[in-house]
Amino acid sequence: MIKPTASQLAIRNSTARDLLVIAPAGCGKTEALALRIQGLLQRGDIVAPQKVLVTTFSNRARDNIRERLQDYLPSGTLRDRVTITNFHGLAARLFKAHANVIGLDPAMTIPDGDWVGAQCRAKGFDFNTSAEVQTTLRMAKQEPRTDDEVLTYLSTPGREAALAIERQRVSEGRLTYDDLPRLAELILANDLVADLYQAHFGSVIVDEFQDLTPQQLRIVNRIGYKNTTYAGDLAQGIYGFAGAKPMAIDAAVRAECTEVIEFSESHRSSPAVLAMVNAMSPLTAGTPLSAADPGSWPGGGLAASVGHHTADAEGDWVTRVTQALVSRVPHQRIGVIARTLGRRRFVESALTAANVPFFRWDDGVLDTETARTLKSLLARFDVRGYEAAADRMAFLRDAAGFESVSEPSGRESLLDALHWCHDLLRDGVLAGDIRSRIQIGDAATLITAPGVHLLTGHVGKGQQFDWVVVVGLEDGVIPDFRASSPEDKIEEARVLSVMLSRARHGVIVSRAVSVPTNAGRPMDRRPSSFLTSLATANPRKAEELVEWFNSADWAAIAVR
Repeated sequence: MIKPTASQLAIRNSTARDLLVIAPAGCGKTEALALRIQGLLQRGDIVAPQKVLVTTFSNRARDNIRERLQDYLPSGTLRDRVTITNFHGLAARLFKAHANVIGLDPAMTIPDGDWVGAQCRAKGFDFNTSAEVQTTLRMAKQEPRTDDEVLTYLSTPGREAALAIERQRVSEGRLTYDDLPRLAELILANDLVADLYQAHFGSVIVDEFQDLTPQQLRIVNRIGYKNTTYAGDLAQGIYGFAGAKPMAIDAAVRAECTEVIEFSESHRSSPAVLAMVNAMSPLTAGTPLSAADPGSWPGGGLAASVGHHTADAEGDWVTRVTQALVSRVPHQRIGVIARTLGRRRFVESALTAANVPFFRWDDGVLDTETARTLKSLLARFDVRGYEAAADRMAFLRDAAGFESVSEPSGRESLLDALHWCHDLLRDGVLAGDIRSRIQIGDAATLITAPGVHLLTGHVGKGQQFDWVVVVGLEDGVIPDFRASSPEDKIEEARVLSVMLSRARHGVIVSRAVSVPTNAGRPMDRRPSSFLTSLATANPRKAEELVEWFNSADWAAIAVR
């Protein structure tokens, strides 16, 4: 077990019941939250049978906190005294137990996928219409409206498509992911229910508070106002498209909390990497960071910025760099990160052509429980039964025990994995080969495996790599061409900051002048406006990289 830092111990030992922890990437937030929970329970701040409620935004974050807590809590304490869930799981729990409070049937169908998207596709809506419907429904349900009030909201001219889908949802007696927090908020408006949960949970822990929507914050406040620990960092607020309001949430949380503990030392990244991250701080409202032990990084690490004539040339160059890294540091992890899948495809093609093995993060199953379920299914897969089934997806759902999964995000994760499995089986991939592509659940997992990893910025949040190459630093890619408002552009800056902050030893940002469209038509691209900010970190140029990779500093890193 790593010795806790002074800041982590301060969080554990704080007796404030309303605490805000500003923890930028690489500062040991998950460890700090585990220590916080240990302190609350060991001091007797939370007395049995009360429990600590921990809320996360992903199954992966939930698993990370659970694993850390196993190091700090006695056997059985984690199960008996701590509840770890994401917001949809918490909302589903509230609905199943108390739907009658708002006059609904707790047996309504809980969501297990993007039902609204499926209806849009079934109706033949184009991309823009589907996006408008999704946005309209999400906005309608981020306020505590009843079903009737939602229908009234959608009756405004111009919302006919969303209204028709909502009427269908009500008639079928089902819920969507947007319905769960809406109904949870309505349920918690009942003081008796709120009192019950306030008595049951002696403290609330919110991981990544900057990703909260106002609705989610209202839910947290009904259970644990002035009794909540919030942890996160504004610079990592990259979910505005889902309704998150980082600046507003930050202001509300600061008004609630009486104590603030702020981390400013990174235990992940080299000074060179941190210089790049800090260069984005004026745009992201992030906390400037310093390396906890700058002398431990040979030469201070690496930061570089390179340009290419074409995206294909960029792909070839990145391939050569990753080959050099793999040959010298085969035990280390290299992340090639892009804002979008489409912009990443040139690197993927070049790596494939050069026979460089890589992990594709959108090809694996990133949730531990889902991976175990799917690997078990494929290990004993009934090929004949599958091929004879009239509905092969239904066969897979039954074989995986899908209906026994009640937690909404678990259902969504498993359904996505089953669709992925179904598509590969349809294309003739053997069950054993599919099983081998699931990179979670073994000693060497996707989260820890050395080698080359391809991913996007949003998927990579919360992860770390020894080396990061960010491709596609062009205007229209990042910032995205759809980012028109000042708030949108701030969020794009945060997406780039998240990508940069994944790196430990070194980070390279890359751009191309000519990038083909998806249809193959060449298109000239201007450099990203963010490169002006990054230039203040004095990153090395392409020609300097050859010299650096031949230096004693690189040799020292290779064995670090």
